[in-house]
Amino acid sequence: MATSSPVRHAWRVLLGLVLVTGLLFGINALGVYVFKQSSWAPELALDLQGGTQIVLSAETEDGAAPSSEQLDQAAAIIRQRVDASGVAEADITTEGGRNIVVQIPGVADQQTRERIQSSAQLEFRPVLATTAGANTFVGEDGNETAFPTPDDSLSDTPTAEPTDASDLSWVTDRLAAEFQAYDCANPENDPSRAPQDKPLIACDPTGQAKYLLGPTELTGTAITDATAGRDPKSGAWLVQLTMNGDGTEAFGKVSTRLNQNRLDSLSPRDQFAFVLDGSVISAPRMNGQILDGRPSISGDFTQETATTLADQLKFGALPLSFTVQSSDTISATLGTQQLQIGLIAGLIGLALVAIYSLIVYRALGSVIIASIAVMAVLTYVIICILAWRLGFRLSLAGVAGLIVSIGFTADSFIVYFERIRDELRDGKSITSAVEDGWGRAKRTIYISKSINILAAVVLYILADATVKGFAFTLGLTTLIDVFIFVIFTHPVMQLLARTKFFGGGHKLSGLDPESLGAVYRSRSQFRQVSTTTAGRGAKNARSRGEADRRQTIAERKRAEALAGDRSTSTGSEGDA
Repeated sequence: MATSSPVRHAWRVLLGLVLVTGLLFGINALGVYVFKQSSWAPELALDLQGGTQIVLSAETEDGAAPSSEQLDQAAAIIRQRVDASGVAEADITTEGGRNIVVQIPGVADQQTRERIQSSAQLEFRPVLATTAGANTFVGEDGNETAFPTPDDSLSDTPTAEPTDASDLSWVTDRLAAEFQAYDCANPENDPSRAPQDKPLIACDPTGQAKYLLGPTELTGTAITDATAGRDPKSGAWLVQLTMNGDGTEAFGKVSTRLNQNRLDSLSPRDQFAFVLDGSVISAPRMNGQILDGRPSISGDFTQETATTLADQLKFGALPLSFTVQSSDTISATLGTQQLQIGLIAGLIGLALVAIYSLIVYRALGSVIIASIAVMAVLTYVIICILAWRLGFRLSLAGVAGLIVSIGFTADSFIVYFERIRDELRDGKSITSAVEDGWGRAKRTIYISKSINILAAVVLYILADATVKGFAFTLGLTTLIDVFIFVIFTHPVMQLLARTKFFGGGHKLSGLDPESLGAVYRSRSQFRQVSTTTAGRGAKNARSRGEADRRQTIAERKRAEALAGDRSTSTGSEGDA
């Protein structure tokens, strides 16, 4: 006998679940054994594991104490820098009137430290000159000229008043000599502290290129957004900037001047540099006049380098500069004991759900227990992968989200099983009840889960960092819950409905039609209720009442007509 279509479909879906589970474990195994960056245990957040504490002291250009608004803005931007690669569960707070305290789970790597400490304001400066070789200066005429080591006799006064930030009148004899002698590996001064209204000597992060830059014309506050994407025509990676109103107007003037320098072949004065912490992170050439405030930076970018530059431009507009006051390792604020309490609470919740399921649904409750077990396995491996790829760390709030999700998960199965029981009470077979109950239950579950996900998203966006872990795990487990409901629970029920134990309606299966009061078999057909046993009188009365309530108007009229016919027949016999 050929296998029915629902059975084949159920086996295919369950096979897909096995393949998805194997793929997830394979991805994490790749991170553990090949890349050496993942783990078979979830990464813990600061409140459970401890980590690194960095105290930054804010400094303004005039030495005055920063305002609370400046400090809050700086703390927000530092948080964006720390969280740029994913959910990091970092704790960033202001302390006193000058300090920002950054607490990072685990041991902070060098890249993270540099991201935090690179806190000078982003500046836009035009390029006046750049190195083309050792001890050379590229002038306006494009020729390379050697300069002696600077000494006190060299003039530091411009020969003419500069007309704009790209005017070579800024380059005095002394400045040109200092530029020629400047060593990127061993700078004699801190370029990040140079005045904005004066020229600046700076290098790129690699130290391979050296720039002489004009005064600052724009700061990072002009940038409202920076994103990495592909050029729709060439497919090459680029960085797209969006500027505010003042930035759009100022950049329009700068682009007009630099584009004219390009047309006049005044290279490198057709370039402008993005300077962050005294380092030139990019120095693109101007290829046209840009008046809409949406310039794009193209070049030999990869996805990684374009994303990095976009992050630097977007999150580099700190209104203050910082010095590192201290960097220490801190212990867990909650520790192992609180984590154990959370795990115990989760196990108690699982046990209560299991006991309730077995009492109410009997053997059918094992499907709920198995579904939660599969969900737990998938959630665990996904959290491990997120820790590797996105830096996700499990906090106590996240553990609370996992515990709450147990109840939400049980809701899905209860709605489904009650729909199946309703179909059985209507007199349908168990296989039909499973399919029809699924059709009705899934709509209800999809709507309720959509609301849960929406609430988790809103909470994640608006809540404090300490609550984001709860919102994240709640949203994640809700998605996994729907996945398990579709790809595990329903296929398993399709298969169980065709077994002798469940399909035959055994009293311990939880699908016994008689125990459920299934008096309604089909249209105008009801289970005959025996009245010979006195002990069953109350139950029979309830069953008869259930049958009466489920009749349609047409069925009632027909029953009344049949009763009238029987009454007439009886009366005729009496007369005879």
